[in-house]
Amino acid sequence: MVRNLASLSTLFAALAIFAAPTYSFQSKMQIASSPFGKTAAGQNVTKYTLTNAAGNTVEMIDYGAIIVSINVPDRDGKKVNVTAGFKSIDGYLGKHPYFGATVGRFCNRIAKGKFSIDGNAFQLATNNGPNHLHGGEVGFDKQMWSVAELKAETSVGLRFTLVSPDGQEGYPGKLTVVADYVWDNDSCLTISFSADTDKATHLNLTNHAYFNLSGPASGTVYKHELTLAADKYLSVDETLIPDGKFAAVKGTALDFTSKRAIGEKIADLKATNGYDHCFVVNGDAGTLRNAAEVVDPVSGRTMAVKTTQPGIQLYSGNFLDGTSANGNYKLHEAFCLETQHYPDSPNQTGFPTTLLKPGQKFKETTSYKFGVAK
Repeated sequence: MVRNLASLSTLFAALAIFAAPTYSFQSKMQIASSPFGKTAAGQNVTKYTLTNAAGNTVEMIDYGAIIVSINVPDRDGKKVNVTAGFKSIDGYLGKHPYFGATVGRFCNRIAKGKFSIDGNAFQLATNNGPNHLHGGEVGFDKQMWSVAELKAETSVGLRFTLVSPDGQEGYPGKLTVVADYVWDNDSCLTISFSADTDKATHLNLTNHAYFNLSGPASGTVYKHELTLAADKYLSVDETLIPDGKFAAVKGTALDFTSKRAIGEKIADLKATNGYDHCFVVNGDAGTLRNAAEVVDPVSGRTMAVKTTQPGIQLYSGNFLDGTSANGNYKLHEAFCLETQHYPDSPNQTGFPTTLLKPGQKFKETTSYKFGVAK
């Protein structure tokens, strides 16, 4: 009997050893929250920190469902923030370049801020020259979202929910939007959008994070090597509204079908002072597929983008001017890869529709996976 008990004790001890790593692995994953100031209306803003098992973090706030930082290691294990942002709410309350924001109802541009649904005309704000941009004067990036925590075996995340009333910024329909941001143990940030409406409306959602994989105050992103899974892009007029044509990237400064430094041909784009173009992602829209890969040869950091969306906008920070309103980032010191439907889709019959009707469910997913080049 004593011998059997001793054997059982040895067995339990062995099992405890095997179980220990799983417990340790789980204990490193966490969601923490802290105050981040107040809005102009006196609403409390909260910052949430998502930490994966490797200790890499994503910080977000419930104002604008904004990504404040993504901290990941370089080839030597040094962790820095690879996104542009502000250290307090004050920067986000002022006019800024949509740093890290969840953008809607309609990201990118709508020509002259106009569209029609079933013969009814709608006029939106024209806040970008003659056109409507990123949801108008008070888009989703300038509103408070409700938050719920998401926890799974190998990931932690946040579920942001926003109800946009009928008529807000000129858009029809009461719209309920859910944005799930999930950070997993492979340092992959997956963004899943869903929405429904009680009236037909147009919807186009994205996240507007700016990236510099070398970290803040590291200079331009010219050396970052970019590959886009896109053989075509949308040709546009002088106000960046598509003309309805799909142009081939081959032989142009927009050809990233094979790995090329962002700065190699950026000077060729004098009209836009850099990249501000929507590319047609190869493959079938609605399926999660490769869209972009970025390698920073300086730090060794990498970022791979997958999406279900039909397009991806490459923007090279053409209006960053080094001022505090721009987070002290200067021209071309950060870039965006915004997955989305095409600009001006409400007025372009040849584009995939952005019309959402009652009884339908809007769903789109994008992931940004960070790593280190081998």
